[in-house]
Amino acid sequence: MASKLYQIGGTNEVELRKLGAAKAYQLLLEKNTEKQLPVCYCLYSLEGAIQDRHWDAFSENEKTELRLSAGFAE
Repeated sequence: MASKLYQIGGTNEVELRKLGAAKAYQLLLEKNTEKQLPVCYCLYSLEGAIQDRHWDAFSENEKTELRLSAGFAE
C-alpha cells in the first residue's frame, strides 16, 4: 500500500491528509486499473489511518459517507 500511495503523491501523513481518503482512493483506482482495490481495505483503511482508527470501527453511516464521497452509489 505504501508504494501505491507514493505513486499518487501520498508520501507521508500530511500529504495523505491533504488528499483525503476518498480522493486518494480515486487516484489509486486510476493508477491501478488492472487490479481490484477492495473498499474495506483501501478506502476505509485510508480514512482509518487519517483518523487513527481501525477501519472496522467506522459505523455503517460513516462507511456509506466514505463510499459516496469516493463516487460510489449507495
